[in-house]
Amino acid sequence: MSSAFSDKKIRVFLADDHALVRQGFRRLLEDEPRITVVGEANTGLSAIDQCGKIKPDVVVMDLLMPEIGGLEATAEILKANPDTRVLILSMYSNPAYVRKAIEAGAKGYILKDAIEVDLAQAVVVLSQGGAYMSPSVSNLVLEGLKSGSMQEQSADAYDRLTLREKEVLQLIAQGKSNKEIATLLDISINTVAVHRARLMDTLGLHRTAELVLYAVKKGIVQPQ
Repeated sequence: MSSAFSDKKIRVFLADDHALVRQGFRRLLEDEPRITVVGEANTGLSAIDQCGKIKPDVVVMDLLMPEIGGLEATAEILKANPDTRVLILSMYSNPAYVRKAIEAGAKGYILKDAIEVDLAQAVVVLSQGGAYMSPSVSNLVLEGLKSGSMQEQSADAYDRLTLREKEVLQLIAQGKSNKEIATLLDISINTVAVHRARLMDTLGLHRTAELVLYAVKKGIVQPQ
């Protein structure tokens, strides 16, 4: 490896909805001299917008983000910037969540309770073209592969939803009314109703309670 490449800082973007958490991540990362934090976002949409402009080397992305979830934000960021590497942070070691993260294009998945040990190391590994998972997650993934639970599944209707429909789904699952969703997304109540009807039709669901349960199972929102 050339010295010029070695001297280049790893440009990291932080996406988490808690300012104190981001400050903690920043301190952990910038203790590593090869890393510099170049931006932060507190929502999924803000992360998509800023990463399109900043084009960081690595994005540290919380799985559960406001407006649009971390997995959807990951997929959108990678559409615009295929060279960016995404590291997912999660409280959940469920192999299904890990599989979804990999399908979205993430190259790393670490648990929040292992942040102090894993975070900087994971970022460095991803920046060098590798992949990284917390050891406990790796063990679960291996077990999942053995049992078949990590195998490719049939086409998911969720993938046919538009970005806006996914935003509406997440907000519905967070308990927002049509009026609140309209205000948050700066669209009309009628438009919200149309998006709600379309996503229910696409997913084959008929009641709000079913949407909420679906969103929890998908890891779009955290179980209450």
